[in-house]
Amino acid sequence: MTFGFAPSAAASMSESSTSAEMSADSANRLARMLEPAEWSAAGIPLLRNPREVVSGLHARHRPTPTTAVVAVLDPEERLRASASFTRRASAADGWVFRNSLLAQLRRVIPHDLRRRTPVRTAVLLYCRDGEARWTQEDGAWMWGLRDACTLHGLRCGAYITLTRDGWQVLGEGRGGRRPSSGSRPEAFLETAETEPPPPRTGGAASDVLRRAAAR
Repeated sequence: MTFGFAPSAAASMSESSTSAEMSADSANRLARMLEPAEWSAAGIPLLRNPREVVSGLHARHRPTPTTAVVAVLDPEERLRASASFTRRASAADGWVFRNSLLAQLRRVIPHDLRRRTPVRTAVLLYCRDGEARWTQEDGAWMWGLRDACTLHGLRCGAYITLTRDGWQVLGEGRGGRRPSSGSRPEAFLETAETEPPPPRTGGAASDVLRRAAAR
């Protein structure tokens, strides 16, 4: 003789409710991502010198896989602020990424919400494993960057991936082999408000300068 228990109506309803919630959550996550075509159609401003931006951020933050670097550039494309953080191990969700980016932006630079038109631009460099082609994780980062920029009064700029194959500006088709996720940082020069080198002392050139100053 065998005994069995039929699932109760309450248990069946609970399982059905859980399944519906999981489906709804998955659908919401899919809604919070942007595909390359949507990103390209959004009018994201092009970087004049993307390799210089990528190399500078790579040298400053030395990102490893799952590291995101958000940077704010002025109209001349000079770096004004940047921050890096490691992505938590969770499902790719643009809402979660948006909150992480917004928290970093608020920490490193004041907002520009009082301006009618954004002046500064935020770009995102994300270092990850895998191939350089677009993934749903990239789509979630794109959605998060766009939303974070809106909430902080910034222009939404480029989204750049850094993999073992090199770097790529998604939606633009521009990229390069160096730096990559495994390369050593390259030396870079500060471009903003650097002081001129001190004048040399002694020699004929120094005498000419002194006579010119005496006049």
